[in-house]
Amino acid sequence: MIAIDWGTSSFRVYRLDGTGCVLEMRSSPQGVLTVENGKFSAVLDTQAGDWIATDDGPVVMSGMIGSRQGWLEVRYAACPAGFEEIAAGMRKVIWGGGTAWIAPGLTCRDEAGIPDVMRGEEVQILGVLHGLGPGTHTICLPGTHSKWVEVTDGRIARFSTHMTGEAFAVFKAHSILGRMMKDDATDITAFEDGVRRPQDAGGLLHHLFGVRARGLFGELTDAASASYLSGMLVGHEIRSAYGKQGQVNLLCNVQLAEIYGRAFAVLGIEASALDPDSVTKGLFRLAAYL
Repeated sequence: MIAIDWGTSSFRVYRLDGTGCVLEMRSSPQGVLTVENGKFSAVLDTQAGDWIATDDGPVVMSGMIGSRQGWLEVRYAACPAGFEEIAAGMRKVIWGGGTAWIAPGLTCRDEAGIPDVMRGEEVQILGVLHGLGPGTHTICLPGTHSKWVEVTDGRIARFSTHMTGEAFAVFKAHSILGRMMKDDATDITAFEDGVRRPQDAGGLLHHLFGVRARGLFGELTDAASASYLSGMLVGHEIRSAYGKQGQVNLLCNVQLAEIYGRAFAVLGIEASALDPDSVTKGLFRLAAYL
């Protein structure tokens, strides 16, 4: 089969064998937002047309390709949801080169009734469910929009999104804080200090201005300020999302796993890393429901 992870800024396609193992992989910066005039089929033909023409299995896609900006807006499945509910929400697209199925994404509401959504992460989670076992587990998917997910007995029960990575980029590039920052290697001590800062009174908005004030008083160098800000935002994310649920399972690339793993260690939270390439496993198992 052909498995495709088509996000906002990147396109990854995998050719899988009959057991779900990856035979070949290709990637391109042709994410959803770079495709002009909705020519998604042309991108797919260019990147994987030869595979699709010779492969007898289905073509299954996940990510922002199913969003309002994608090929076809696929309605979100509602939590709690497992393989059956997500597979039931898959929708078909047909073009000259063949037929493909798009996974639906997920939605839930927080305690105040405000909706939340994800697209693509749900398939990554499906790919690691078999290794978690029964009971309730917490999965953290760090990134531009970090996701905190509660999984119970093989189903995604609920989740919350935290704009940690995007907030860091905005503050660094477009606020007064960034004027006192220099790109440099991560300052581990400053990062860890930032992770601890949310334990103090005052709240995020007050703590943010402290990044500038500490720089003015020489307590933070220009090189350390970005690391301190990063740690502070990650710390606030963890403080608001982690409800003392025990171990946190990290689902992300090695670099983010190292950063968040250090933050969890500072806060005394046990964490372990899951398979960062789980999306192919999730897509393979969804294909079995077609």
